Amino acid sequence: MLTLEQVKAKSTARLDGLHPVVKAAATALIERCYARGVNIIITQGLRTMEEQDALYAQGRTKPGSIVTNAKGGTSYHNFGLAVDFALLLSNGSSVSWDMARDGDNDQTADWQEVVQEAKALGFEWGGDFKSIKDAPHFQMTFGLSTAALRKGYQPTAAQVKESFAVIDKFKEAEVVNKGVKVTVKVDGKKIEDGVLDEGVAYLPVRAVAKALGLTVGWDQVSKTVTLSKGAK
Repeated sequence: MLTLEQVKAKSTARLDGLHPVVKAAATALIERCYARGVNIIITQGLRTMEEQDALYAQGRTKPGSIVTNAKGGTSYHNFGLAVDFALLLSNGSSVSWDMARDGDNDQTADWQEVVQEAKALGFEWGGDFKSIKDAPHFQMTFGLSTAALRKGYQPTAAQVKESFAVIDKFKEAEVVNKGVKVTVKVDGKKIEDGVLDEGVAYLPVRAVAKALGLTVGWDQVSKTVTLSKGAK
C-alpha cells in the first residue's frame, strides 16, 4: 500500500507554478482523497501558451481528436489556476480515467469521490462545463475571465484569504479526525475497528490478542507491550 507521502510525491513537480491557493487546494485534495481510500495524481498544472496552442491544434491542424476549445491565453491552466487529475492505481505507476471505477469498494465511484472533495475545497469541475466537458479538470477562477487575466488582473487579497480559510478549515478537521477507520477481522470474524494512518494500520492490541487467544502484558518502566500464550 502506498503511503500518503508517496502519493503526494507523484504530483509534486506538476504543482510548481500554480497560484498559491490552487496549489494548497490541490495538495489538500490529494490528502482528502487518500483519507477516503482513493489515490489521485495531478497530471497537469501550469500550462504555457505554446503548450495550449499545440493542444488546441489537435484535431484541427494536427492529428487526433479535439480535446479543448481554448487557444493559448484562454485556459485557466495558462495562469496557474487549474489542474487535471487521474486516479492512481495501487501499483503506484499506472493511472486510470475510468469514471465508473470503485477501487475502494464503497459503492461510490472513485471519480465522484474526488469531485465531491474538490468542490468542497472551492474548485469548479470541468464535468459541469456546458460545451466540451472536461472530467479530469478542476479550476478556480475567482470570478475572473481569462481576458481579464491576460490584462493582468489577479484575485484580490480578500478572495485569497477566503479561499485559504476554506482549505484550512478542512485541514483542521483532518487533524481532529486523523486516520481512517478500518475493519479488523481474525479468522473472518470482525473484532474492534483499527485506524489507517498514512498507509500504516494501527490495531487495538488487547482486542486482537483476545481474538488470537493471547494474553497482553505491559511493562510501565520500559513502555513495552508483550503478547504471550496462555494465562499468567
